[in-house]
Amino acid sequence: MRPSRPFKSRLAVLKAVGVVCLSLVWGLSTPAFAAIFGDDEARAAILELRQRVDVMRLDYEQRANVQQEQLRRLSEENIQLRRSLIDLQTQIDNLRTDNARLIGRDEVSARALVDAQRQYKDALGALEERVRALEPERVSVDGREFLVERAEKRDFETGLGLFRKGDFSGAQNAFAEFIKRYPLSGYAPSAFFWLGNSQYATQNYKEAMENFRLLLNQSPDHARAPEAVLAIANCQVELKDTKGARKTLEDLIKAYPKSDAAVTAKQRLPRLKDTTPAVSSSQGGNKK
Repeated sequence: MRPSRPFKSRLAVLKAVGVVCLSLVWGLSTPAFAAIFGDDEARAAILELRQRVDVMRLDYEQRANVQQEQLRRLSEENIQLRRSLIDLQTQIDNLRTDNARLIGRDEVSARALVDAQRQYKDALGALEERVRALEPERVSVDGREFLVERAEKRDFETGLGLFRKGDFSGAQNAFAEFIKRYPLSGYAPSAFFWLGNSQYATQNYKEAMENFRLLLNQSPDHARAPEAVLAIANCQVELKDTKGARKTLEDLIKAYPKSDAAVTAKQRLPRLKDTTPAVSSSQGGNKK
């Protein structure tokens, strides 16, 4: 039987929450992003993010307690199952002994041995499957590797599948629920990105900007960060905030000068004058 791997302690979870809090505050306080958001806006964002992180932490602790209780019950069931397996193995050994004496005379014992072996194999397979379902899986997304639960991976891929099929409303709901359910997931920055793109596609520009900024505050070095800044500029254009869009594009070029998004920003800047022109939404509504 394969033993299940040890799960993270509640202390590790709290430390992770602390790291997220520090990364959020640090992200807002960096010069590059202080340039993107005003001082008052940055302070308000910090307070809001702290409140959100507190809510996320409490929600995560509650979910951890529920999961811990589920694991305790499963552990008890596994212990009982192991005892049953030991009993079955004892029966098999006894039947083998009897079969050695009765071979050629008693076919009933032979059939009982086969049945017991089949039951043992089925029970062992069921136990191993339950253990595998609890083991984390290593994934690689947007240049980052991390461990996730199977359900966590399934929920993220469900949202991404809805987005790729053009069901942007469904994708919004899926990614919003994912962030609520797995606030500390390694998928979280990517989930903010795709949630923002889903909202951009449905013309919810203010909500989209908020989620793009959450990505930047949480993970300013994320592979999707330059695209997120460009997407913010696109949202500002759609909201007729040409001045804000120009400032965002200029800050993008400074913060991520070697990115493809910076190249696009340089091409769009000359077109953003007094009157807001039509701007392609290929980055704001990224459908890769």
